[in-house]
Amino acid sequence: MDYWLILCGFLLRVTSAVEETLMDTKWATTELAWTSHPETGWEEVSGYDDAMNPIRTYQVCNVRELNQNNWLRSDFIPRKDVLRVYVELKFTVRDCNSIPNIPGSCKETFNLFYYESDSDSATSTSPFWMENPYVKVDTIAPDESFSELESGRVNTKFRSFGPLSKNGFYLAFQDLGACMSLISVRVFYKKCSTSIANFAVFPETATGAEATSLVIAPGTCVPNAVELSVPLKLYCNGDGEWMVPVGSCTCMAGFEPATKETQCQACSPGLFKWKQGEGPCTPCPPNSRSISPASSSCSCRNGFYRADSDTPDTACTAVPSAPRSVISNVNETSLVLEWSEPKELGGRDDLLYNVICKKCVTERGACTRCDDNVDVSPRHLGLTERRVAIRNLQAHTQYSFEIQAVNGVSNKSPHPPHYTSVNITTNQAAPSAVPTVHLMGASASTMSLSWLPPDKPNGIILDYEIKYHEKDQGEAIPHTMTAQRSSARIEGLKAATAYVVQVRARTVAGYGRYSNPTHLSTNRQVDPEKSLQEQLPLIVGSATAGLVFIIAVVAISIVCLKKQRNGSESEYTEKLQQYKSPIVSAGAKVYIDPFTYEDPNEAVREFAKEIDVSCVKIEEVIGAGEFGEVCRGRLKLPGRREIIVAIKTLKVGYTDRQRRDFLSEASIMGQFDHPNIIRLEGVVTKSRPVMILTEFMENGALDSFLRLNDGQFTVIQLVGMLRGIASGMKYLCDMNYVHRDLAARNILVNSNLVCKVSDFGLSRFLEDDPNDPTYTSSLGGKIPIRWTAPEAIAYRKFTSASDVWSYGIVMWEVMSYGERPYWDMSNQDVINAVEQDYRLPPPMDCPTALHQLMLDCWVKERNLRPKFSQIVNTLDKLIRNAASLKVVANTPCGASQPLLDRSVPDYSTFTTVSDWLDAIKMSRYRENFLNAGFASFDLVAQMTSEDLLRIGVTLAGHQKKILSSIQDMRLQMNQTLPVQV
Repeated sequence: MDYWLILCGFLLRVTSAVEETLMDTKWATTELAWTSHPETGWEEVSGYDDAMNPIRTYQVCNVRELNQNNWLRSDFIPRKDVLRVYVELKFTVRDCNSIPNIPGSCKETFNLFYYESDSDSATSTSPFWMENPYVKVDTIAPDESFSELESGRVNTKFRSFGPLSKNGFYLAFQDLGACMSLISVRVFYKKCSTSIANFAVFPETATGAEATSLVIAPGTCVPNAVELSVPLKLYCNGDGEWMVPVGSCTCMAGFEPATKETQCQACSPGLFKWKQGEGPCTPCPPNSRSISPASSSCSCRNGFYRADSDTPDTACTAVPSAPRSVISNVNETSLVLEWSEPKELGGRDDLLYNVICKKCVTERGACTRCDDNVDVSPRHLGLTERRVAIRNLQAHTQYSFEIQAVNGVSNKSPHPPHYTSVNITTNQAAPSAVPTVHLMGASASTMSLSWLPPDKPNGIILDYEIKYHEKDQGEAIPHTMTAQRSSARIEGLKAATAYVVQVRARTVAGYGRYSNPTHLSTNRQVDPEKSLQEQLPLIVGSATAGLVFIIAVVAISIVCLKKQRNGSESEYTEKLQQYKSPIVSAGAKVYIDPFTYEDPNEAVREFAKEIDVSCVKIEEVIGAGEFGEVCRGRLKLPGRREIIVAIKTLKVGYTDRQRRDFLSEASIMGQFDHPNIIRLEGVVTKSRPVMILTEFMENGALDSFLRLNDGQFTVIQLVGMLRGIASGMKYLCDMNYVHRDLAARNILVNSNLVCKVSDFGLSRFLEDDPNDPTYTSSLGGKIPIRWTAPEAIAYRKFTSASDVWSYGIVMWEVMSYGERPYWDMSNQDVINAVEQDYRLPPPMDCPTALHQLMLDCWVKERNLRPKFSQIVNTLDKLIRNAASLKVVANTPCGASQPLLDRSVPDYSTFTTVSDWLDAIKMSRYRENFLNAGFASFDLVAQMTSEDLLRIGVTLAGHQKKILSSIQDMRLQMNQTLPVQV
């Protein structure tokens, strides 16, 4: 029993069994008048017990006559719904050796029988006085017999019988030749009394039908207690004693244990208990109080608060006082502020500072918030340090700065934060540098210049100074000139000469900084008329080119509009990729859907290389595709070495539409070039059969490859596979291609364990196949339900975000070595489960970080799912930090995982092992179990993974499922063991 107490964490208060009497002749005050047969047998006699209390007894002593068969039957005894009763017999027996001159038929024993009936219907002749219909309980023998009547010693014997099923019963006593006295008969039953243990009440419960039976008594928590675990139950054994506790309760918040853990009493005023458990109530934290009983928290006193992140057992705290000793240091239009921490911190250590900048207009006497261009470094809110640098202020301007002190409860206070303000006036400042100088025009001796005013004039610009010198003169004294506007014309320059030019602005505060040096050149000396003649063809050509460009744009627009109209009537409209055209930089490659072509064959010619059939050699058929056979073969192109390829062929008798759909995959693959995307080698369309040739992947589909090599790879290898798949999907996402059918069956693996994405678009156009439930019709299309995001199932909204959802399922497939997602659930059950926010549990030995990434991929709001670029970065970090992959999720994997609150099957509810296999959907192994001799649950409970392999259960997923159910069976068997309290 100690084992169970430790296992369940359950301290049981044991009470003795309770006996409830159904009949007791000891207290009879009148004749019992039981029925006897024959009348010369048992005789009712009045007597006295040891305490001289009158009693009624039955005696028989026909020992001198042979062949005795004397019966005595009690009155009808109501059962009261009990299943098993106990009989206490008090009697004396005469020693046969002490009786002289008797035949050898003398006995010193008698027999006890019972007879069940729904009513008091027995008579002197019915039922017949014989064993069957009477049921024998036992032959009763005395511990001691007596030799003299006056020295008789009373024997006491207990017997029990059951199960009882009718409304009542009779007791019967058979004498076969004894000299004895039946002093008293007591009939009773046992029950476990009402018990309170660990704040749970278990009702009075009668024992079971058998002496070894355990009767379950459901428990309920005492008032003000809550369940810690369910189900809450005790077992009542055949002796009326409690055993094998399951579950427990604990006092809820605001209540503490009392009366030896049988009650939960309310916390007194001034005390509180903020969470459930066995702990006692405690005084309120500082600056808080409770005025009512059963408090789970203490309210803060006036002026004190708790932050949202504070637990109820933390002290209430106050807001900080204002910062002190503010020091300002103004440098023209920049400012540095420093200060000391507040005198009162409010009792918290999460102190932060805010700096509020206000610009003041002295004429109006009002201050307003500073513009966004004022730079406060490192920031103006949430400062941990007590120093800021402020730049980009205006010159000759008055500012007011408020330095606020805030902490975690400042937002709880109805008053604004305490602050210290400081007023400053910025100094006179020169303007900032002039931006780049531009050359507007040049001749042999002049240059026309233009520039923008400084970003920060810091006052009114009076004029600009232009500085220039010849580039080849190095550090020669420059020429200068002034201009009133942001443009100027420099004259008197040398022809065909490079100059270095700089400009600066001037205000009342002086000159600002020069612009960066700009290198400009004058023109050669030319005749103006000749120059015009030379430039005229260029001008005319430019005008002509512009006109041609405009005409081309209009023409393209018309063609696109026509294509759009034709496309709306095309049979391929519903197959178009659902995506928005991205804004891409020049030269970026974007996926083009082949079905946007009026003639899809044109897409094949553009994106797929035509291969002469003489270069192709088919070696063997390795599988069957949707449109024909899949073969392994060799490709030998001129000037290139021979390579092994996979060859998809189009079956004979195809339709034009089947041919277009078949070749569309080549039109799609031909646009991709990535190490984790299956590479298209080319197509054969000018001969029969029509073929698509791709690189050959030695290990085939990822799901079957993983199942074949269950448990053979390290976590790093598996993550490497996932990283390759994610990299390929990132490439497709950048190309603006949506896969729609990302699953482990559509990932191919080569001999180096490199995973490559394949099967581009074909699954969308599959015909209905009732034998393959992978693709299910939904809103007019075929969808792989277990891999598809909710919005894609409900609204046909396929995006890269829905591909991310599918990638999370692929991660689960990889980490479970190819187990079927959601196991044997129907597609509709999967849809319902996902809608109710159920998600797949972590596979066995799956690192926590990987399962968290799966959960991120399965976020219901698609905009919140990670991008493939983020997934690749995350996997790279995990690979670099291998220690992060050693933290493994605790939740076990397998079909027994309660994904939909499915209860674990109770093996005791099944008659045979075959019934149990049917219940866990493993009926295919019935003959395996029976032929190997595992025909009982006791034998099945001892099976190991080696036993499963030996009898023919080779699939890893099926092994896990059966072993998980066997583990549950073992636990249930342990719970039924009669453990003594």
